[in-house]
Amino acid sequence: MSEYTYKTRGVCARQIDFEIDGDVLRNVRFTGGCDGNLRAISKLVDGMPVDDVASLLEGNTCGPKSTSCADQLAQAIKQAKA
Repeated sequence: MSEYTYKTRGVCARQIDFEIDGDVLRNVRFTGGCDGNLRAISKLVDGMPVDDVASLLEGNTCGPKSTSCADQLAQAIKQAKA
C-alpha cells in the first residue's frame, strides 16, 4: 500500500491524502473544504478501482471554477499513477 499527499489548486480544500492498495483507492482524507460533502465523497470512493474514480470525477467543476475538490482528487490519482 502506498500513501500519497496532493496539494490542491483552485479549490477550498488545501490537501488530499489517500492510499492506493494495488489498484484500489483507500482512506481518502481532504483537509479544508466542505467537510460533509468531502467526507461523503471519501466514503463513496473507498474501495473503488483508482481508474474508475479518476474517470468518474475528472472534469467536475464547482460553480464558476474550472475544477472542484472531486476533480482535484482525480488529478491527484493521475499524478500518483505517473
